[in-house]
Parts: sequence; structure tokens; C-alpha cells
Amino acid sequence: MKIIVNGKPVETGAQSLAALLEELGYGGVVVATAVNGDFTPVARRAETELKDGDQIEVLAPMQGG
Repeated sequence: MKIIVNGKPVETGAQSLAALLEELGYGGVVVATAVNGDFTPVARRAETELKDGDQIEVLAPMQGG
């Protein structure tokens, strides 16, 4: 299926947000996620099913000063 991740097209076989994060190398990394503009908490990622055309945002915390 084709989805958009952080503004870039991605072809994936992942069926859930959790599986997509693993596929993209974010497994074990602290990130914030949104699907189609809606925040998705960690506890709901495994049950959040992806559909063709979904728009996913993955944001990692940044330190600065």
C-alpha cells in the first residue's frame, strides 16, 4: 500500500502503525505519531490499522537551548 510519511511517499506492507514504525527503524525510539492529523498514543499504535493513502507524521523530540 502507498502512504505518506512525513510528507514523503512510502510503499509498505505494514498493517498497523506499530508495524510501520518497526519497518522504518523507529522500534524502541521515543517518538510522537499522528495518523491523518490525529495524535496516536503509544498504547494505540498496535491497534491503529493503516489504509492506502494515510498520512503519517513521526516526530522525534529534540533538545536545544
